[in-house]
Amino acid sequence: MILVTGAAGHLGNVLVRELVEQGNTVRAMVLPGEDRQSIENLGIEIVEGNILDKASVMQAMQGVEAVFHMAALVAISPGSETLLRRVNVEGTRNMLDAAKACGIKRFIYTSSIHALARPPIGTVIDETQPFDVNNPAGMYDSTKAEASLEVMKAVNDGLNAVIVCPTGVIGPYDYRRSELGEMFISWMKKTGSIVVEGAFDFVDVRDVAKGHILALTRGKPGHTYILGGTRVQVKFLVRMVKKLVGAYSPIFVLPPKLANFAARLAEKYYKMTHTRPKFTSYSIETLASKSDISSDKARQAMGYQPRTLAETLADKIGWWKL
Repeated sequence: MILVTGAAGHLGNVLVRELVEQGNTVRAMVLPGEDRQSIENLGIEIVEGNILDKASVMQAMQGVEAVFHMAALVAISPGSETLLRRVNVEGTRNMLDAAKACGIKRFIYTSSIHALARPPIGTVIDETQPFDVNNPAGMYDSTKAEASLEVMKAVNDGLNAVIVCPTGVIGPYDYRRSELGEMFISWMKKTGSIVVEGAFDFVDVRDVAKGHILALTRGKPGHTYILGGTRVQVKFLVRMVKKLVGAYSPIFVLPPKLANFAARLAEKYYKMTHTRPKFTSYSIETLASKSDISSDKARQAMGYQPRTLAETLADKIGWWKL
């Protein structure tokens, strides 16, 4: 039996699909009342629980051999710091304590590329970069880093655990319209698109799911593996999307300084209207970093092989059109 937390999310539901396809028995942990559309009719066991509730975590781990801990709060706008730390750090501690108490044989933690320290521009980001709990970019980054260090402590206490760090996850089965998904939908419209000057590494959600399973079977305890795909300038990515859907509309590229000014105004608007952030200082900082990211360790040690960006975009857009 394999337990997956955060199973109804974008990456979570794709991992569940891949595990089932490979013949595994899966237990999916979801929040009480959470939308389960993405994992319905997959032949899995679905249990309600909350990683902040130690009792429900212990119950979910009964009879389980391996755990994929993916549940996390992804908040990139100011004002959610306390809940971020509770879910991402305290929730992970609860999972680790339960895993040790239940004798879990293998624990895979989904961290983030953003949990690693930001090196100087021009430096390749790889697994030699430390987890940075003082990352100035935001609380999401620092809480994921702190949680990753908690996993490393558990490894030192004898838990067989591996950490994976995905980059920008995109692709099909995005039932809830992730923040990246919302961005792609806006690019598909026949209206002008405003983007930030910069680049980032984007990876197919299906490849990240397979990378998780590789970490389960081939990853070394205590090791971290970056799961990346293709680095691309955002303006070129937008052009690729528009070409695929035939939405030949203008693209306006903002320099980071101007984008940051606009983002600060946008964040006030999101807070006042209680709407989901789409344009924030955090996202701009990420795109303006211009850092190269290496997945060589995962490729060489585990056989990780991400597909081309063109294939991902075609499948993602095709899924949206269904």
